Amino acid sequence: MRIMTRYTIGLMSLFFAFTFILQGQSDSITLEALWKDGAYYPNYIPGFTFMEDGKHYSRKEDDQIVKYDLTTGDKVDVIWDAAQYKGVAGFDGQFGSYELVDGESKLLITDNVKSIYRRSFSADYFLFDLESKKLSSVYDKGMIQYATLSPTANHIAFVYENNVYIKDLVSNAVSQVTTDGEKNRIINGAADWVYEEEFAFAKAFFWNVDGTSLAYMKFDETAVNEFTMTLHHNEMYPIYETFKYPKVGEQNATVSAHIYNLKKANTTDVDLPHDSEMYIPRLKWTQDPNNLCVFWLNRHQNDLTLYLADRKKGKTKELLKETNKYYVDITDDLTFTEDGEYFIWTSEQSGYNHIYLYDMKGELVKPLTSGDRDVVAYQGMDEINRDIYYRSIGDSAMDKGVYKVNIDSGQRTNLTPMSGTSRAQFSGNYDYFVNTHSTINTAQTYTVYDKLGKLIRVIEDNSEMADIQKSVGTQPAEFFSFTQSSGVELNGYMIKPAGFDASKQYPVFMYLYGGPGSQQVTDAWKGQNYWWFQHLASQGYLIAVVDNRGTGGRGQEFKKMTYMQLGKYETEDQIDAAKYLGSLPYTDANRIGIFGWSYGGYMSSLCLLKGNDVFKAAIAVAPVTNWKWYDSIYTERYMRTYGENTDGYDDNSPINFADRLRGNYLLIHGMADDNVHFQHTAEMANALIKANKQFDTYYYPNRNHGIYGDNARLHLYTKMTEFLMEKL
Repeated sequence: MRIMTRYTIGLMSLFFAFTFILQGQSDSITLEALWKDGAYYPNYIPGFTFMEDGKHYSRKEDDQIVKYDLTTGDKVDVIWDAAQYKGVAGFDGQFGSYELVDGESKLLITDNVKSIYRRSFSADYFLFDLESKKLSSVYDKGMIQYATLSPTANHIAFVYENNVYIKDLVSNAVSQVTTDGEKNRIINGAADWVYEEEFAFAKAFFWNVDGTSLAYMKFDETAVNEFTMTLHHNEMYPIYETFKYPKVGEQNATVSAHIYNLKKANTTDVDLPHDSEMYIPRLKWTQDPNNLCVFWLNRHQNDLTLYLADRKKGKTKELLKETNKYYVDITDDLTFTEDGEYFIWTSEQSGYNHIYLYDMKGELVKPLTSGDRDVVAYQGMDEINRDIYYRSIGDSAMDKGVYKVNIDSGQRTNLTPMSGTSRAQFSGNYDYFVNTHSTINTAQTYTVYDKLGKLIRVIEDNSEMADIQKSVGTQPAEFFSFTQSSGVELNGYMIKPAGFDASKQYPVFMYLYGGPGSQQVTDAWKGQNYWWFQHLASQGYLIAVVDNRGTGGRGQEFKKMTYMQLGKYETEDQIDAAKYLGSLPYTDANRIGIFGWSYGGYMSSLCLLKGNDVFKAAIAVAPVTNWKWYDSIYTERYMRTYGENTDGYDDNSPINFADRLRGNYLLIHGMADDNVHFQHTAEMANALIKANKQFDTYYYPNRNHGIYGDNARLHLYTKMTEFLMEKL
């Protein structure tokens, strides 16, 4: 599902381009300033493209690529000025993104990007030779997907109209690797909708280390049922967009892995255990150009096997097997060491997510991290110094820091000892890293550190944001914890109303997401919701956020205890949280509201219905209302199929409790939501009507899961604010 990510990405893609807009700013937070003028966005530093020397980086500025000294911030050179090549090879003089390739002698340029779903897109690609100054189009017959240069830089692979192609950059000849690609039937080299959404990748082809072979995945969607969205564009008739979407218990695409040999111009099928219900969530080449690692996952997603496939014959042998009594999370945390002797792997086998070293026979050499704190992400290996870099939960579940551990000595170093949340981007040789750090009350700062954790310089401290906070009188977010009814301690934070008076009683407005492995209660900047919460606090609301059981940062048992019963324990915890908040001397227990988006909308709906004696109002944006209607991979990971777990589905789907509605309910959805379909809200409305329950509803034509564009965010938050003012 990862629908929290969809919401977050929607915000990021819309607004990261903004910097502070201070002109005309008043001393009060307005929705227009927040969602239309972009007045409260911190300065954002785009991702660094570190150069091979480890001391410089490049970045896109307007339509130039500029080189900087990492340690001083000084501009060193303009690597490329796109405007000089307008009209060459069909290039329009502007570009979207770039990649330095072939030892930084060439640029792979991406332009005219057309988004498809969350990660997928098509685009025009160009290759620029920095030595000859020649610009050429990768493919001039139409927009293509995921152009990727081979390691030897003499070929480039891409997907066009669901088929895989390879272009020889010496002869410029283009070879068509597959020929059976067809929309809504066969996809070669790109993920289908559900893989893209739930296994988090779009490109499904990969070069081996010497560029002699290309592995790719094939998705046969023929038997997958279709879903149609209706789009309205001021024409006589609406447009119908139809795509393959496997729902719970329905037929998934049949997926297979193949290896194309460039020299022989032939394809070898990878021989995997036959199971029409299985998944292939990853392909990854080892350091041996003859061995491809294939992830094989059963449909219940609790049995994962890594196979090594021989590129010549396609025969496989088992490398590693990982089973789990709940489910196995799929990540990209697999790294084969350059010496070809070992691989790095992360696993929850100890009850917490940790990093392990294995040899190429699949034998465990040793754990590299341990303890009662989860590793959040593996970030790479310094092969020379044999240091592993990673992000981990800190001293509490609310903190995340950057660490390194030496493979030989086991010595662990905290590179970011400050409290709060840190995220590092490392230079290629790990000599330096840029740390993005924030707390719940301070916006991101960007700083350069060396490999020992020594501060080199500050890139951006966002001091202007602190000035804005002071000028509008923001209230500090405060962490708290309480023990819910079954004896489990839960974490939360609250923002008290402006001019807080402990002798008064204030309405409580709760926000949640609550989905598996997610976290909202972290010591990290909360983005635009922070400012909306501050706006509400200025109107006299107490804001509260609680992480229920099933969320992340506290080990496997805490995270996976909701298995087979999504919504049950989470709802119980949020109801307990509301009761706890309502018991405080300065809150009004009769005026408690709750809001969530996506999984959070599912949760806010359940809370209002099952906790109808506790909550007075709820806002649900893009909610799941019956798990039967969501996609196969996400839902079955946590719930299995409806036939296997009928009670788990029925007992925790809001649509089955419409008759319990007593409070005020605002139901909102984008009609072009390819993720959580508008069907969920339409069926929920039907259930409420059948139960003769009054409710408020808003729908957004042509808007997807993020609901943005043409003032949609301002419109949405205006409605939600007015609803709270009236109902709570």
